[in-house]
Amino acid sequence: MDGGGVHGTPVLEETFYILSKKNTVYRVKLTEKGLSLQKESNGNTKIEVIRIDDIVGCRCMRSKRRSGGSCACHPNAIRRNNVRVVEENSSEQDEKDVSAYLYIYAYVLKKYRVKSGQKRERMTITLRFRSFDKYEDNMREAQKWRLAVKCLVKNKSIPRGILASEDSQVTAQSFFHLEERKLLVLLNPKSGPGKARELFQQRVVPVFAEAEIGFDLYVTKHANYARDFVRTKDIYQWRGVVVVGGDGIVFEVINGLFEREDWQTAVKELPVGVIPCGSGNGLAKTISYAVEEPYDQNPVLISTLSVIKCRCAPMDLVRVETKSQFLFSFLSVGWGLLSDIDIESERLRAIGGQRFTVWSVARLIGLRTYRGKLWYLPVAGCRVQSAQTYMSGLTRSVSHCAETGSKPRDIFPATSYTPVHPSHSCHDSINSRYRPLQEVGCDDPVTDSLSLETSLGPALEDLRDGDEFGRPRLDSYYSAASRRSTYFSTAGSDYRSVADNCSYMGVHGGGDIQPRRPNSNVRMYGPPSQLPALTQPVPDHWSSIEGDFILVHASYQSHLGSDCLFAPNSKLADGIIWLLVIRAGISRGQLLQFLLGLSSGSHLLIPQAEMIPVTAFRLEPETSGGHMTVDGEVVDYGPIQAELMPSLANIMSM
Repeated sequence: MDGGGVHGTPVLEETFYILSKKNTVYRVKLTEKGLSLQKESNGNTKIEVIRIDDIVGCRCMRSKRRSGGSCACHPNAIRRNNVRVVEENSSEQDEKDVSAYLYIYAYVLKKYRVKSGQKRERMTITLRFRSFDKYEDNMREAQKWRLAVKCLVKNKSIPRGILASEDSQVTAQSFFHLEERKLLVLLNPKSGPGKARELFQQRVVPVFAEAEIGFDLYVTKHANYARDFVRTKDIYQWRGVVVVGGDGIVFEVINGLFEREDWQTAVKELPVGVIPCGSGNGLAKTISYAVEEPYDQNPVLISTLSVIKCRCAPMDLVRVETKSQFLFSFLSVGWGLLSDIDIESERLRAIGGQRFTVWSVARLIGLRTYRGKLWYLPVAGCRVQSAQTYMSGLTRSVSHCAETGSKPRDIFPATSYTPVHPSHSCHDSINSRYRPLQEVGCDDPVTDSLSLETSLGPALEDLRDGDEFGRPRLDSYYSAASRRSTYFSTAGSDYRSVADNCSYMGVHGGGDIQPRRPNSNVRMYGPPSQLPALTQPVPDHWSSIEGDFILVHASYQSHLGSDCLFAPNSKLADGIIWLLVIRAGISRGQLLQFLLGLSSGSHLLIPQAEMIPVTAFRLEPETSGGHMTVDGEVVDYGPIQAELMPSLANIMSM
């Protein structure tokens, strides 16, 4: 981190001393950019910066009553790995200790010894306020810091007058303007290998608690449960929808929003967040890829942080019309090889994302071809890029990156194709261990759990300079840290679950491979199509391809799955459908290269792989068999038409 990254007038600042080290001072400053810890020891100065964007929340606590004869108010009673705190209104609080604690939680970027280069790790900063001889005074100071941090994290104005107030009630009341509506959480327990419920409770709820995020949890019990829920409920009581599962439940939620008469208000005011627990998780990976977050090292954590930050980003959708329905797609439309692998591998759902690899081998052995006709409307100014041009651009990209340190995709225009480093894993490192946060230029790094404390009061230590109100301020620093921290339940959250033995039918929940049928009495709303009806001929100026195909697959996201970089230059709202076509005649060896290259984007180097940027297309199969999919869901086999709807949805991003 850049030690000079926190500039500006301090909102709050304090000086701390280390009891166990002489001539060592810590000057802690909170500015609008972050928290600066400046260590001064024997004439040397070292700085650690925690950016505001890396902080998720903070909580005020009080010492827990101890069993035994130790005196909690004495410095020696608080040792490393021995800090015990409870909520300030808990019956277990130790009234003999007048200290107030402020826990600040952050997830900072760290270098990691893998190709991805970085990962986010948890860091806790504990401020122990004990300058005054009354608990109420110390808690007021802690609450001022908490208020300032929360305002900065939520990008809201800080009530400066309240920070200077000595009235505890006024400080407490100032938190009211920071209160937000809860999140709606829809969880599919059958997603992927079926561990969504455990991952949510173990990996997501603790981070929500640190950020003090309230939520209502509903567990789905059948196909289209989430779709019916967002269509029929008063969703405006929540400030966003978080789906826990795979891309299938995202598909349900988005289409449920467009089945509401007030769809325009719903899609605008209710952003959608994704916690990846499915087999593919294409949208979750795309969101992280767009903001260059290290998704592969901890997908659930990165996606949870996106939900907590809840910065709305526009996302393109595609209006899809089949012979029996029309719907809205956020990910892809497919026909041929990739769709067959996706759907037919459902029988191997229990092994998670590896099912795609296993079934790819099966489909290569029994390779199929499909005859049909494809019409498309190219994006103005874009063209299909040859493999030779692509390789030339790749060489320039690598050379440029070596000189500037930039990423390959930074120097390519939106009409070209650039490979990036391959993904490593779509699974979480559940048992990953936290490591110390490294200071810039420091041999003595700040650990991932840092405890700071003010002094015990005038009766126990020498008086130092008074504060702005003339009160004595006594400062000290105590390095008591634990790699383990207490997780607190999210206050006010409502868990509403259904029976565990409920069956979940449909493509993304086991059962027969059947097209998902919404309620026939439900009307689909949304913006009207600008294309001819599916039964009408396409305009003359459209381009067309006719013959035998191995696959036709269109995507509007960079990733189809955690390990499938389908369209490296795709953006969340670039106004482009990336249409990939492979015609019959390709060898199995070349097709194997294509499948292996999907993890890094190098599949576009295969000469037979044509990537065409379009805004609309129509596909009419002439042979039977195989599958047609929309966002991984089976739809009616037959004519299908897709049309881009730019920036129609809102998603949660960092």
